[in-house]
Amino acid sequence: MTENFDLVVIGSGPAGEKGATQAAYFGYRVAIVERSPAPGGSPVSTAGIPTKTLRETALYVTGFQQREVYGLSLQLDPQATLRHLISRTANVISTAEERVRRNIERHGITLLRGNAALGGDGTVVVKDDRGEETVLEARVILIATGSRPFRPPGIPFDDPDVHDSEDIIRIDRIPKTMVVVGGGPVGSEYASIFTALGVEVTLLDAADRLLPFMDAEISGLLALALRRMGARMLLGSGVATIERTGGELRVSMANGEVIRPEKVLFAAGRAGNTEGLALEAAGVEVDARGRILVDRHFRTSADGVYAAGDVIGPPALASVSTEQGRVAVCHGLGIPFKETVDPLAPFGIYSIPEVAMVGLTEESAKERNIDYEVGRGWFTDNTRANISGSTEGLVKLVFRRDDKTLLGVHILGDIAGELIHLGQAVLHSGGTIDRFIHATFNIPTRSDAYKYAAYDGLQRLAARPVRVDTTVA
Repeated sequence: MTENFDLVVIGSGPAGEKGATQAAYFGYRVAIVERSPAPGGSPVSTAGIPTKTLRETALYVTGFQQREVYGLSLQLDPQATLRHLISRTANVISTAEERVRRNIERHGITLLRGNAALGGDGTVVVKDDRGEETVLEARVILIATGSRPFRPPGIPFDDPDVHDSEDIIRIDRIPKTMVVVGGGPVGSEYASIFTALGVEVTLLDAADRLLPFMDAEISGLLALALRRMGARMLLGSGVATIERTGGELRVSMANGEVIRPEKVLFAAGRAGNTEGLALEAAGVEVDARGRILVDRHFRTSADGVYAAGDVIGPPALASVSTEQGRVAVCHGLGIPFKETVDPLAPFGIYSIPEVAMVGLTEESAKERNIDYEVGRGWFTDNTRANISGSTEGLVKLVFRRDDKTLLGVHILGDIAGELIHLGQAVLHSGGTIDRFIHATFNIPTRSDAYKYAAYDGLQRLAARPVRVDTTVA
């Protein structure tokens, strides 16, 4: 059986769903092929949304952030806590999957369940669970199959107590001890979540700091916050080996130390989901990790085939993936709507405390030989943060010294993922830190920390005035 469409999308995660609905909104006939039982991809079923739900549930059931404020000491039944975590996460996943399904139906998109492969000449071959094949013909094909946790050889993932960053949400018990391998966003998030649950967590990473792509000061402060929570940080620790010996897990460090945790979470990287797509036969090039190579319009090396989202690699953010999917479809079908992806997309890491950034870090400003200054607004001096009892962190502004133009914003603390958008808006307008000085913020709010970060920046300028070159060339 053969069916004809303007657009066929492989995968229903953020890039696939939003790319498909963008085309359908403009009247094109669209089909989505999804191999999983429910739409939404890993951000809905196993990664983004479940991780954030675990975080919020852990904070709620443990009262973690309010213990010191109100003098509470809760003794929790681990099994009851686990039931709460699993139940709440399952409910949110179900709601998110239904939202995606309704959105697809509302736009009149055909949703097919099965495994897809490129058939060449603008076709996609879909094989269902019974082995029956359907051939879809399309003007444009969008590959948006996402990614999965990277599973390097030598890690015993067949051991029931060794988890990756997706199957950890189906954990069978809350352990007393855990080793987290990986100091990236996922590792940092899970290390803080399990520490909040009372688990003795040791975080290992070969790099000498967490989140290497973030501002170094912010990375250091997050590591300090995790240590204060009770996590042990072993950064720059080299490559560890994981094995079960004598009935117990053993994590052997490069320095000879051996850790015997109840559970291990390996959270070091992801790989593109490209197996079975017949990419090579169709002329679609990939890199060593299976990530599809694309140009700035998200075109692959094969005519009429586009790719977007995690399957093309970093930044691998759901927010960016949605825009990549839309831009790819607009270019593929000639829709005069979305031309480019936002060059100032924010990053959010939902650890405890949260971290967010947009724009240049101090390190990137130095690399570009920009004469910059910084301003800091600490939450210890913020009334709203003191009321809530969560004073960890700051708002940090990076700006050009000669004209005070904002270059980057970095936040550590509660709701950092929300607060970052104020700085993003000023960056988009090419504004200066004076924008925060002249703005009026509700009191008490955490947003008010922007104003005091800007004042701190002005004081630093006054202490070290801008040099004016008066020489004549």
